[in-house]
Amino acid sequence: MSLELSPVILALASAFLFALGAQLQNIGLADVTARRGTAISITSAASLYWLVSPFFLVLTNWLQPAVLIFVLVGVFRPSLSANLSVAGTRHLGPTLSSTLSSVSPLFGAAMGVWWLGELFSWQIGVGTLGIMSAIILLSTGNLKLDRDWPLWALALPIGAAVIRSTAHVLSKIGMADIPDPYFAGLVGFSVSAILINISLRLKPSGPPVSWRHKGPYWFTVAGLIMGTAILSLNSALLHGDVTTVIPIVAASPLFSMLLSILIFKRERLTPRTVIAVFMVVPSVAFIALSR
Repeated sequence: MSLELSPVILALASAFLFALGAQLQNIGLADVTARRGTAISITSAASLYWLVSPFFLVLTNWLQPAVLIFVLVGVFRPSLSANLSVAGTRHLGPTLSSTLSSVSPLFGAAMGVWWLGELFSWQIGVGTLGIMSAIILLSTGNLKLDRDWPLWALALPIGAAVIRSTAHVLSKIGMADIPDPYFAGLVGFSVSAILINISLRLKPSGPPVSWRHKGPYWFTVAGLIMGTAILSLNSALLHGDVTTVIPIVAASPLFSMLLSILIFKRERLTPRTVIAVFMVVPSVAFIALSR
């Protein structure tokens, strides 16, 4: 395997794992509220990182100033970004909210170029535009523009996209001093787990979690998968550019759609899905070849 292609492969793996985790969370929502389920997933991911810490944790990393960057990332992602996404879905509906969230690669590319000094080639531009167009195509199938929501609600999914992109850039900056994708995930998930559980204590959401139902276990497994996805994402960011990695990870909704059709049987194959696949595949190739 070419070392130059490894960030692309890691980003694709991360996108697939994010999609799989989201599918399992969707199953869990039958028994658990979104906020409590998110808390279970984040706590599960943090627990996984601590469980393997005897094998991977480098204690001297805690003495590096860059650890504060990973703490800041934990404040942003996934606790704050997840809450904004849920709020956006509640006010705008899932279709419009996911459509607006698809602008994440634009913010990532801008930050990568202006903040990190990365090059933005025409291949990356074409690939980014292709992936964004495919995600918008998928998410606008049943889009209705009847406005029954406040104008300020548009800022919720866009804000979530900005936060995710900022977290990606901060992770890359932090790993310049602490080149350890595992440690970045450990700190981030630990901070997020603490914050979201405190938030639930202060403002409970829905009935208490009942472990006699299957929902909490689905969220637990989803958390383990999401934790692995972040590890893959951080590894991609360590070895690749933000302008390359973020557009590919943004293709996660396409994987989610394919999983819904092929595995979970929630949706059926449509011409729209086929077109999206044929848009994303060459778009990823363009981004990979830009290196």
